Amino acid sequence: MKTSSPAGLFRIVATAEAITWALLISSLIARAIDSSLAGLVSISGAMHGFTFLSYGAMALVVAINQRWPIPRAGFGVFLAIVPFATIPFESWLRKRDQLEGPWRKEISDNPRDKTLIDRMFRWAISHPILMLVAVLLVIIIVFNVLLILGPPTTWFG
Repeated sequence: MKTSSPAGLFRIVATAEAITWALLISSLIARAIDSSLAGLVSISGAMHGFTFLSYGAMALVVAINQRWPIPRAGFGVFLAIVPFATIPFESWLRKRDQLEGPWRKEISDNPRDKTLIDRMFRWAISHPILMLVAVLLVIIIVFNVLLILGPPTTWFG
């Protein structure tokens, strides 16, 4: 599996998201045992937050490329909230060939290729550096807004 394929990149980001969940949970346990380790939660929380947003972005990009139904795409993004769920989801997708194939850079006979979203998607995929910069910029903006809002546990309190 090539890391430049939808399947390869999705697997990397899904695994990273699960690893950062483990780091965050471990940090929370360490802080509960020894309050002097509270700084670990900030570090692992920031790492997890950035990876969480990156996974969400990658899930959406792969969903568009693979033409997943909207419920599947939404479920894939939602699973980032559930600790470690991204790995079994990636495995489930792989077993059902839902990650197979290259990036859709060329127009095909599929009538959906004529839609505005597909045309914009093909353009973005054909310009990977610009797309990466744009996606990273959106992730950084959302990440900073979430930092300003504070921990999710304080949003509705």
